[in-house]
Amino acid sequence: MDIADKKSNGVEKKILKFPEGFLWGSGTSAHQVEGGCNNDWTEWEKKNADRLANEAHDYWQEWQQKKFPEMFLPENYISGRACDHYNRYEEDFDIAKSLGQNAHRFSIEWSRIEPKEGKFDEKEIEHYKKVISVLRERGIEPFVTIWHWPLPLWLARQGGLKSKKLPAYFSRYAERLATSLGEVKYWITLNEPEIYSLNCFLRGVWPPQTKNLFTYLLVIKNLMKAHKEIYKTIKKINPDAQIGIAAHNVYFEAYKNRAVNVFLKKTIDWWWNYHFLNQIKEFQDFIGLNFYFHHRINNGFRKNENKIISDLGWELYPAGMYNVLAGLKKYQKPIYITENGLADASDEKRAWYIREALKGLHQAIEDGVNVCGYLHWSLIDFIEWDKGFWPRFGLVEVDYKTMARKIRPSAEVYKKICTTNQLEILNLKS
Repeated sequence: MDIADKKSNGVEKKILKFPEGFLWGSGTSAHQVEGGCNNDWTEWEKKNADRLANEAHDYWQEWQQKKFPEMFLPENYISGRACDHYNRYEEDFDIAKSLGQNAHRFSIEWSRIEPKEGKFDEKEIEHYKKVISVLRERGIEPFVTIWHWPLPLWLARQGGLKSKKLPAYFSRYAERLATSLGEVKYWITLNEPEIYSLNCFLRGVWPPQTKNLFTYLLVIKNLMKAHKEIYKTIKKINPDAQIGIAAHNVYFEAYKNRAVNVFLKKTIDWWWNYHFLNQIKEFQDFIGLNFYFHHRINNGFRKNENKIISDLGWELYPAGMYNVLAGLKKYQKPIYITENGLADASDEKRAWYIREALKGLHQAIEDGVNVCGYLHWSLIDFIEWDKGFWPRFGLVEVDYKTMARKIRPSAEVYKKICTTNQLEILNLKS
């Protein structure tokens, strides 16, 4: 990897080259794109769709309400057939290949594989075997996520993530996947255990909508145990497998390095960014990084300037990619960006965001961080959990009435980066 500079016609062109073998791709999650799921989330959606539609009047800003009036429709919050990816995955992977991608992250829907406790559906196992085969036929490396949040109904009714048996249930499920799906190289055990635990058991906004600090801490501990059991189980079956989690790390900025801000930053970094990783550090071969947020700390949290925001109102601060990667250097593990993206229905900011995030990623590599791949979130549009279908994250637009796919202009910008394994930075000479 190196940096090359060229100057011509008043323009300075800087070429940022990425390491040989760097993986470029995108991702999806089963519940959000497949359609036809039957899990604790699908039950929750049906029970809460009317409430979420009514609350949209108070929750979202006026500009968002005008731009996305579908947020007031209860059906916006019900996944239903989603993007029909379950039946159209070959079409979607053809698109990924056409966009120069050589890696793809997807998740396996637990409720399909084990719809009843201890009873595995061989037809569904064959489906995911075909998904992996189709990816490999197209030269795309699969990153398989074992759990991307929804739970089978039988498990949810036994206490879900609070159950003492959770690590054993996860281990049994993982064993069946590892023995049935062939030599998968990259396994992601858990997606963002911090975010899910926070929203389900502390904030109480996602199922089962519990607000209890002790339950929250119990669930975090349970998921740590579950990850370790999955790790040991898969390693026994395939010692060469590479296993990690997808962690949701945030760039916490101590404004002007004032003492109180530095103290708050170190405290929240310890808990949010590093506690889970520290507890599983002997049971991970790589770190998957999901990066979306920057929080400026100035005598308190969330003091952002919000100069540029997404359709969801989230601050877009792609430069923070460097900071979160630098914070992970101490683990001395390969790092893959397993999510990084934005809701941008008009596709006005996505290309800029990708380029700026990759500039920070490249700088991190220059500074010795072992970053081995970037998987943009996401390949296609999807249902964004309790927000519904209106936030548009996809490199590829989905018409939810016809299910037609349309490649967005930003995807072509990303394609050039993927196919050349480099990023061009253009600056006007002064």
